[in-house]
Amino acid sequence: MRNKIKQLLKKEGGFTLVELLGVIVILGLIIGISIPLIGNVVDKAKTDTDKAEAELVFDAAKMYYLQETDAVDPVTTVILIDKEYLEAGYKGTVTSVTKAEVKAGKLATTTQ
Repeated sequence: MRNKIKQLLKKEGGFTLVELLGVIVILGLIIGISIPLIGNVVDKAKTDTDKAEAELVFDAAKMYYLQETDAVDPVTTVILIDKEYLEAGYKGTVTSVTKAEVKAGKLATTTQ
């Protein structure tokens, strides 16, 4: 019994170099596949955010033209913020909307 315990204690366990290299190769493949996929998700999110912000400005301009009797054409985001149709922190790409765009139902600068 004592000899068996000594043998178990002397037996060294661990991973071989081949096993460790195999794990490293598999992890490298997983990372190589996932990084481009993550990059595409980030780009799509940016595009979707820009489109949503453009729609937000368009809707604010619609409300502005419906409610203001002395509306200026084109209305800028600065005016929409001053009149509280947009929040003060707006930092989108659309800076103005014309009455013609509102009547047409779409912005000329973006696709809806």
